[in-house]
Amino acid sequence: MDQETLSGRIEQETSEQEQIRREKLAQMQAAGMDPFAHTTFPKTHLSKQIVERYEELAEKTVSIAGRIMSRRIMGKASFVHILDEEGLIQLYVRRDDVGEDVYKLFKTLDIGDIIGVTGFVFKTKTEEVSVHAQSLEVLAKSLIPLPEKYHGLKDTDLRYRQRYVDLIMNQDVRKVFVTRAKIVSSMRNFLDSKGFMEVETPILQTTAGGAAARPFITHHNTLDIDMYLRIATELHLKRLIVGGFEKVYEIGRIFRNEGMDPKHNPEFTTIELYQAYTDVNGIMDLTEELVVNAAKVARGEDNLSVQFGDQTINLNPPYARVKMVDIVKEKTGVDFLSLTDEQARAEAKRLKIEDVKDNFTRGQCLYAAFEEFVEDTLIQPTFVLDYPVEVSPLAKRSQEDKAITERFELFVCGRELANAFSELNDPLDQYERFMAQAKARAEGDDEAHMMDNDFVMALSYGMPPTGGMGMGIDRLCMLLTEQNSIRDVLLFPTMKPLKDGNAGNDINAKAEETITYDGKAEPEKIDFSKVEIEPLFKDYVDFDTFSKSDFRAVKVLACEAVPKSKKLLKFTLDDGTGEERIILSGIHQYYEPEELVGKTCIAIVNLPPRPMMGIDSCGMLISAVHSEEGEEKLHLLMVDDHIPAGAKLY
Repeated sequence: MDQETLSGRIEQETSEQEQIRREKLAQMQAAGMDPFAHTTFPKTHLSKQIVERYEELAEKTVSIAGRIMSRRIMGKASFVHILDEEGLIQLYVRRDDVGEDVYKLFKTLDIGDIIGVTGFVFKTKTEEVSVHAQSLEVLAKSLIPLPEKYHGLKDTDLRYRQRYVDLIMNQDVRKVFVTRAKIVSSMRNFLDSKGFMEVETPILQTTAGGAAARPFITHHNTLDIDMYLRIATELHLKRLIVGGFEKVYEIGRIFRNEGMDPKHNPEFTTIELYQAYTDVNGIMDLTEELVVNAAKVARGEDNLSVQFGDQTINLNPPYARVKMVDIVKEKTGVDFLSLTDEQARAEAKRLKIEDVKDNFTRGQCLYAAFEEFVEDTLIQPTFVLDYPVEVSPLAKRSQEDKAITERFELFVCGRELANAFSELNDPLDQYERFMAQAKARAEGDDEAHMMDNDFVMALSYGMPPTGGMGMGIDRLCMLLTEQNSIRDVLLFPTMKPLKDGNAGNDINAKAEETITYDGKAEPEKIDFSKVEIEPLFKDYVDFDTFSKSDFRAVKVLACEAVPKSKKLLKFTLDDGTGEERIILSGIHQYYEPEELVGKTCIAIVNLPPRPMMGIDSCGMLISAVHSEEGEEKLHLLMVDDHIPAGAKLY
């Protein structure tokens, strides 16, 4: 049986199961037992409480509710396991106890149905803590079958899209989100105990500031102005320091209109905190204490060793503290801050650092070298200190060296976890830095800071010396729950909509796009009148030379943005050999990584490995390129998914 026939049969069987369940619901409603008529059920205990407190609850009456996950239906008595928010517990249901009509109804129930039971606690002959049902109510009917028990919900994309099913079927996933809630709660409790006040600042803003990032833009109809979803909470929190609140923090959603990969989601959660009359050193101590406290709450006092990928991370304090210029010199042999701007650019180019522009200063070259050679090597918790002023527009300059700022970032597993500095409180200096950022923005840097005159005005009233810190809560949760993708710690990560999913909710959808296809529609007409192509090569290539290029079909197993690159995507490919192949391709401006996973593409697989951004690219993916009205267009060559990985092209 081929895959298409098998898929069709599975679809048909699922549809039949759904129809049977709907018929059962109709029968229940006709008999006056509508499960959806219930509004409450008087639960007294959860499953875990009953199991852990068996000695206390034995022979006592309890009321419990949950979803049927397994069942053994027998003649006059049956066993089922139900799932509530704390786990599974077995129920013993007997006809003579619940009544003949209820037992008859019970025998027709399906996996996934939700029931409520009142009965007494006992142990079976196999010593399993159970509840002997004396009454039973059906509280909700499941009209769609759950995934098969032993395989669960394994499709990663489907798990993210249907998190509700994922939470039912995968108990480890539940634990991750329970732990996440504990982590967030621990941070609140910790800061509250230190005298901080939690506040809320606007999500809709007229100026997107506080970070170097591309914002989402929306429009306020009544005011008839464009507004931005916030990219940081920083500037409003510092306004509160000006206003006299000396310790403030906010835990909230941030929105950045950028790419998606295992470390980035367009909306994510951060904590930002600000404390008057302290500096970057005081904030560094506070940050270390905050992380350690969260780790202890999430993992236990004696379990601060985290396995992250193939690395073992020790979260016990103290954490290493190094200056950026020193660690870059250690890795490259170059002391960038001792050079002129011209010398620094020459050294950066000698080190083959990508994207070094002709106007880069020594500070920008230092930061580029740090990203290229150092960042990925910082596995154990490390505070990196003293960032160049060019990349720190909101931080106070060092009194010892005006070229650097009093700033740190905390790195773990080669990833930034926290960013902090002694806050710039000189309004004149702040204005000049905003002007420099505005100039960069006007020259095409859409991630440069916007001018915020109101913030400069706030500083002009006087802000006390202040230390501030921002931390990505999602990344901290990834670390403490040992998850490799940010999507595994977000209940509902951003996903590209399916073509048939929520189509009617697309405000830009045209009416004709939702018309059901009746077999009579004409093929789409494509306008090629403005297309420009490169001239065909005039030089011939002999057949022997051409035949040495090995073109193969490859399946995209995974795709992610390459850190520190705006162009490159990293493809993990199945080329039919049984070993994964890595190819890098500079097509990020045309595609988001997630939309390419599962596609079948064409690649040349016998090219020598080519180092790109520290990664060996083993081959080349084939794309079709043309121009329209002076703009380059690109389409990655994707072929029929029936073509197997490794199939050779002739």
